[in-house]
Amino acid sequence: MDSRPDASPGPVTALYEARVAAGQLSPDPAQRAILPALDRLVADLAAPASPGPAVGWLGRILGGGTAAPDSPGPRGLYLWGGVGRGKSMLMDLVTEAAPIAAKRRVHFHAFMQEVQAGLTLARQSGQADAVRPVAEGIAEATRLLCFDEMQVTDIADAMIVGRLFQILFDKGVTVVTTSNRVPEDLYNHGLNRQLFLPFIALIRDRMEVVQLDSATDHRQDRLAGGQVWFVPADPIARAGIDALWAELTDCAEPQPLRLEVKGRIVELPAHCDRVARAGFWDLCGKPLGPADYLALAQALDVLMLDGIPRLGSQNYDAAKRFVVLVDTLYEARVRLIASAADEPERLYIEGAGSFEFERTASRLREMRGAAWGR
Repeated sequence: MDSRPDASPGPVTALYEARVAAGQLSPDPAQRAILPALDRLVADLAAPASPGPAVGWLGRILGGGTAAPDSPGPRGLYLWGGVGRGKSMLMDLVTEAAPIAAKRRVHFHAFMQEVQAGLTLARQSGQADAVRPVAEGIAEATRLLCFDEMQVTDIADAMIVGRLFQILFDKGVTVVTTSNRVPEDLYNHGLNRQLFLPFIALIRDRMEVVQLDSATDHRQDRLAGGQVWFVPADPIARAGIDALWAELTDCAEPQPLRLEVKGRIVELPAHCDRVARAGFWDLCGKPLGPADYLALAQALDVLMLDGIPRLGSQNYDAAKRFVVLVDTLYEARVRLIASAADEPERLYIEGAGSFEFERTASRLREMRGAAWGR
């Protein structure tokens, strides 16, 4: 038996293989090929770090505490590849294995909303340079930041993200992120994109860029041939969708998804790894329109929708919004998993709009196919 110290698996590899052995994960050669890089990153994080001042990031914004000395931390990781390949799962293993307390796992979009709120607070408190106190405040509380789904589409984010991350890196924060895009495709065709290009160079310099080039879409495999339309919308249906949620996500604590659209906030109660869950009235009972549903479709691969009622004159406005929602999901090839009062053809059988709903019912039937989705 090999007794060398390096013969035992690294911490991330050990977690991965334990889940495979327990039947919680299907082994994937492409995922296994990336594990050594993750083990090295966790080992680097285990090295002692100089403690910083115990001041929260709001305290930094408001001027409390002193700046931590610049001390670049271990090189981060930018993990990119197609949907359903297990990127978020691998990132979560890094978060779990990292032997430090100052770590955070957050969706990139939610993080940038927090940053924008922090910038507003810093400006209101009279800070001439709003980015630095926000970045330094984050760095004081965090050594490891794990971002899900780095995707820059908003010009407000694009214009600050480079300087924000430069300060985070210089203050010793290690970043691990997932993305569906290679760094050079971030903010592609965005307004004033030339101002964003230094951030791409920064990613290449301060993060190891790794492609998860798996041939298997594990998410589609889990859904192929399975039930995605549950009738009626009762506790049994909810339990079925709960089980699919557990299958498709690896988040211990799913977070709300908040999308800013033309100055409004569209919120879905639960979100993890481009999978979101909401009730029918969350999305169709509020004055939302095509732009809102388009933003939602761009952010998701799977939408779980609970409690679609019978439709008719009693809920005509909600029914019209549901039609727009389905059309948008259909065009974007977002997988819909839903519980409903009845089968699509019997949801809307009389009253104004019932004839037009036949097209929606047909689309809902098509979207139930095993091969549907991105």
